[in-house]
Amino acid sequence: MTRLGFLLDSDNCIGCHACTVACKSEHDVPLGVNRTWVKYIETGTFPDVARKFTVMRCNQCDDAPCMTICPTNALFRADNGVVDFQDDNCIGCKSCMNACPYDALYINPETNTAHKCNMCNHRVEVGLEPSCQVVCPTEAITIGDLDDPTSKISEMIARNSTAVRAPEQNTKPKVFYKGADQAALDPTRTAIANDGLIWADTLRDVGGKHHPTVPVAIGSKPTDENGVVGNTTYTTAHEMTWKAKVSGYLVTKAIAAGVMLVAALLVLLGHAGEHVAIGMVPAAVAGTFLAVTGYLLVSDLKQPGRFYFLITRGNWSSWLVKGAYVLMVFAGICGLWFLSGLFGETDVVQKDVASDYLRWLAAPAVLGAMGTAGYTAFLFGQCEGRDLWQTPLLLPTLLAQAVTAGGATYEVLDLFIDVPEPQAIRWVLFGGLIATAALIAVELTSKGSRHVELAIHEMTHGTYRKQFWLGGVGIGLIAPAVLVILSIASDAGPAIPALAGALALVGMFAYEDSFVRAGQSVPLS
Repeated sequence: MTRLGFLLDSDNCIGCHACTVACKSEHDVPLGVNRTWVKYIETGTFPDVARKFTVMRCNQCDDAPCMTICPTNALFRADNGVVDFQDDNCIGCKSCMNACPYDALYINPETNTAHKCNMCNHRVEVGLEPSCQVVCPTEAITIGDLDDPTSKISEMIARNSTAVRAPEQNTKPKVFYKGADQAALDPTRTAIANDGLIWADTLRDVGGKHHPTVPVAIGSKPTDENGVVGNTTYTTAHEMTWKAKVSGYLVTKAIAAGVMLVAALLVLLGHAGEHVAIGMVPAAVAGTFLAVTGYLLVSDLKQPGRFYFLITRGNWSSWLVKGAYVLMVFAGICGLWFLSGLFGETDVVQKDVASDYLRWLAAPAVLGAMGTAGYTAFLFGQCEGRDLWQTPLLLPTLLAQAVTAGGATYEVLDLFIDVPEPQAIRWVLFGGLIATAALIAVELTSKGSRHVELAIHEMTHGTYRKQFWLGGVGIGLIAPAVLVILSIASDAGPAIPALAGALALVGMFAYEDSFVRAGQSVPLS
């Protein structure tokens, strides 16, 4: 068994793009996407300037996060160590794109499935070299068995100083760079100038694509070894992978989980006998928002017709698969909860029995709700390319948001049905708001990697600052907290708390959307 890898010799690379063209020709790669490309950076100050070339591609990691997160085993490891892909299994969830720390995957616009460099495995397996290695005029690309000490690649690595990209991610990449400028390997140390790239006039949103770059406010000139040391003058554009549908799904499942948490709390407070407000309505609301959650997840797939592959071809290392089962189990609990409420409301003789059912279901409902609200923390944790999402505070934040969403939903429901313990529910909403605000504040002030600092900067001072401060903080936390305090102090009717709940839910989406997008704003290549 072999363990194939690449050595890319930047000292020899002349930036001719022969490898990119050969790759496109070999694999019929459509325009606008690339399996391999040459990145240009420029360093120094006139007249002492230099242009450096670096080839970018899949790193064929030994511990490949794209394989771990892929829900259908569409990404797999061949016997020779190459991370390959199977089109027929891919559902186009795009999770692999956020899991990859090297920006190596893309959605093929013709197949709507994830593609990447697979080392021309169809050639390698029959004894041929990859097409990029064949056409390279300066022999800057070498492939070989890393476990064979006599192979050319092993000897070159042993005799020369080499580096890998993003070693802190611990993915054990098998693409080694000889003579590469560290600023070329770390995209946070270069910036795209305000006049764009060599063949692009604008910085962002070129033809619907996105060129993420280091915010100018954070070191547009070199100040220390971690600062910006040059300009990226040529690279490829990459679309943002997860957008409003993923942000919306975080809110809809928070509502579904939260309303059942509050319903279970009200059962524990002795209101199991109120089968409409405690049994039927919250379960119906939870079921509705679980259905919306499912719709958002399926519609965000590039191959939505294959959504059932999560079950029939599921990869149990992926939290996309585990999350799907969590949602299904929770939906089943909500269904039993609704039937218990319906049974107690329609059969007066068996009303006490139905109340007992709700009491028995309270603990499973709480566990299912917590799983529904919180599993995304583990899913985002598998997105190793997005450091902002790796925070250990994400799980408690999602749980606090579920409490907020549950209290907010019940406050809105109080306009239409007779909800018991209105003051208790207001305190639940207030507690959720305070806990969420505290967790967000801790996250924003914590020290993290440069990737995290840049993402937080983009969220709080960059592109998403208005959405975060006005929407997420102002509308979503401060305004509802003030309204809830006023309603608690004055024992007001349901209108003011309902307004607070509605604002909390709107602001929650604003915050989640800024968090999701800012996490993807930092360049990976």
